[in-house]
Amino acid sequence: MKTFFNVRVYGILINEKNELLVTDEFHFETLITKFPGGGLQFGEGTVDCIKREMMEETQTEIEVIRHFYTTDFFQQSAFNEAHQVIAIYYLIKPLQPLKIILKEKQFDFDEKIDGAQIFRMVPLGKIKKEDFTFPVDQRVAELLVESGIDD
Repeated sequence: MKTFFNVRVYGILINEKNELLVTDEFHFETLITKFPGGGLQFGEGTVDCIKREMMEETQTEIEVIRHFYTTDFFQQSAFNEAHQVIAIYYLIKPLQPLKIILKEKQFDFDEKIDGAQIFRMVPLGKIKKEDFTFPVDQRVAELLVESGIDD
């Protein structure tokens, strides 16, 4: 079987209230909670990728503060068994107020159609790995708690 690497880049955005930006999405008949971000395009660097993804998803320019984590274990794609996922996470900050509607309730879509997406701010002190759908995001949630980044 031919295999491929799927490189994903995500942003960890923590506001002044120590709340973490998460996105709830509906893809392939699956409810997903994850960090904002997405796939690296050919010819693009990882920092440019997260800047593009945040602009596409939130219409907000961001600054990358620093690298936070890169996948250090094997992770098969949830959507294609021939793909291995490598995910890169950056701590980011918005350069302007977020230009999105923030919801309070998980999966509070206006319409539950493929590609539906909402954003929520979750208190960093209440984050648990079980809040996230994918194993790499779950690991990042653990690392956020362990790092004491909300102190």
